[in-house]
Amino acid sequence: MGARDDKLKAQLERAGIGADVTQAALDVDAILQVWRRKIFKRELGLRALQDLDLQIELAELDVLMAVWAPSNEFRDTSGEETMVSTVATRLNIDPSRASRLTSQLIKRGFLRRAVSQQDARRAVLELTDAGKRAIEAVRSYKFLVLGSYLKDWTPEEIATFLPLLERFMAWSERAACPSGPVAEEIAALRDTLSDAKRKT
Repeated sequence: MGARDDKLKAQLERAGIGADVTQAALDVDAILQVWRRKIFKRELGLRALQDLDLQIELAELDVLMAVWAPSNEFRDTSGEETMVSTVATRLNIDPSRASRLTSQLIKRGFLRRAVSQQDARRAVLELTDAGKRAIEAVRSYKFLVLGSYLKDWTPEEIATFLPLLERFMAWSERAACPSGPVAEEIAALRDTLSDAKRKT
């Protein structure tokens, strides 16, 4: 860890976090920041659309995926009808954006509106044959690429990695309400910033 992180190291030690864990946190954060930039650019998704010559935007692909709702991404949704509000919830986007995107996909023949079997007053979304072909092609592409990477991992590596990744995925929610020495250090940081504001 460089000298510029000495102050950070001292803060974490005061909060009961040892130097080894601090270094691990810095290493994890570095990996995640690189990963975040790659995910933000949606490199794999863009490659899939380009290689498959699919003339849709990534946001539209997300909507198609939300309507298809594969259980490995959206839990078991069998028997659940999909409306515009459902798409908005699944993708965590504004309902007006979900409505605009679904309308574009309907015009282009990837989605259609149908009457709900549960409530005839309600419109639901369904994939057309073109929409199904698009989703199936993109999912096959993704798992061909991911599978070709993971095939060189040992079963032991995969068995170790998956539960740890799932455990780590919840870190921000579990760490959202710190207590004890960590909360005290965060309060001290807030006070430092407040003092700086008052002086300017």
